[in-house]
Amino acid sequence: MEYKDYYKILGVDRKSSTQEIKKAYRKLARKYHPDVTSDDNVAAGKFQDLNEANEVLSDPEKRKEYDRLGSQWQQYQHSGGKPEDFNWGARAAADQQNYGYRTVKPEEFEELFGAGGHYSDFFTNLFGGADRHQSHDGAGDQRFYRQPRPRHGEDLEHSLQVSLHEAFSGTQRVLEWEGGRKIDVKIPPGVNTGSRVRLKGQGAMGSAGGEAGDLFLTIEVLPDKRFLRDKDDLKLTVPADLFILLLGGKLAVPGIDRVVNLPIPPGTRNGRVFRLRGLGMPKLKHPKQRGDLYVTVEAVLPEKLTAKEKALVEEWKSIH
Repeated sequence: MEYKDYYKILGVDRKSSTQEIKKAYRKLARKYHPDVTSDDNVAAGKFQDLNEANEVLSDPEKRKEYDRLGSQWQQYQHSGGKPEDFNWGARAAADQQNYGYRTVKPEEFEELFGAGGHYSDFFTNLFGGADRHQSHDGAGDQRFYRQPRPRHGEDLEHSLQVSLHEAFSGTQRVLEWEGGRKIDVKIPPGVNTGSRVRLKGQGAMGSAGGEAGDLFLTIEVLPDKRFLRDKDDLKLTVPADLFILLLGGKLAVPGIDRVVNLPIPPGTRNGRVFRLRGLGMPKLKHPKQRGDLYVTVEAVLPEKLTAKEKALVEEWKSIH
């Protein structure tokens, strides 16, 4: 049985922090997950190695035990010992082999790692369930293996940009991760910049049978050319003919989902704001309810006046 270098499997240095180890594991786990890798056999073996490496190196106690027993294994091989004769129970027989092993009591393994387990031979010989065997010197030896505790996968964060109209109606997106994994995403109506959409079970994979983490999408609503958003309300500036403001009439207002004819009373001042209830954005938690639309009317003056029009304006001026 060959020694497994968990540091090499994760591509990290032996001095790497726990955070660096977890980061390396998440990256490789996404790449080699059996669901996204075409070669199932290769993926399964690689993914198991990654889970084992993360299981050991992300736990300070197991990492310490692995580093100690792992160095003993290398020392044993360099001394010419046979792999099948290595005392995995750490019984050590230092007086016979002079390898300097420390005896690890069964209770110590039990306390550190529990009982049971079914990972690779290398992993289970270090951390797996209880099993009695005969060592090379004929003495009985009790070795205890760890039943890996299910670990919930870590939650992941991802940003997503949508247009104002997509935020109004809701939309769908397909996100593609490393390794070709695709996730269908539904964005509900009413999201705003800073809204978080939770996708259960779409985060980092769990280990030892643990559930996958969740994926949280942080929404950014892009600026719109016509509308200014204020929470659930919308604001819009609409050009208005001077004569409509003076004499009154109907002004067509292009709302976000339909055109509305806004009644303009005679003598409306330039810059007046009209409130149209229920024509704003849908509310995220109550999509059947909507904010309001605030319309500012902006007078549009004629660019050129004919002589007759100019004379009429002069006459009007003289009256006032």
